[in-house]
Amino acid sequence: MSAKVYLRREKRNLGHIEARQLIIKAVRAALSAEGIKQPCEVSVLLTDNEGIRKLNHDYRNIDKPTDVLSFPSTELSPGEFSETSFDLHNFEDAFYLGDIAISLEKCAQQAKEYNNSFDRELQYLTVHSTLHLLGYDHVDEAEMKKTMRAREKAAMELL
Repeated sequence: MSAKVYLRREKRNLGHIEARQLIIKAVRAALSAEGIKQPCEVSVLLTDNEGIRKLNHDYRNIDKPTDVLSFPSTELSPGEFSETSFDLHNFEDAFYLGDIAISLEKCAQQAKEYNNSFDRELQYLTVHSTLHLLGYDHVDEAEMKKTMRAREKAAMELL
């Protein structure tokens, strides 16, 4: 399994230079935990609370910062990755899963709040978002959330 991660920093001086490698490992762990062996691509935008607040407002009509946003390229059913779900491949014949936006500022705040390291929180947010790209969700507080949490745990154990 290979995963290409395109990473862009929205602003200078966001810090956390190590974020790139942590994110790549987390995307690969999520794909591996799901048994996906096909080459995949993900685009990741690193931003701060103001940048993600704007995205959250523009795309979800929620005018407050959040930790991570996911923008899947196609509708997938959880746990049922299929090549036929994708209409187009990019030039490298990889499946483009979609876009992720992460607030490094919110990530640092949550790491402190949950008594985690920054690295662990960043990888958790990346795994969480990658699973959203793969069709998982937690809109209900029952079975969907329980399933997503189990998949997050499986991926995090690979890190």
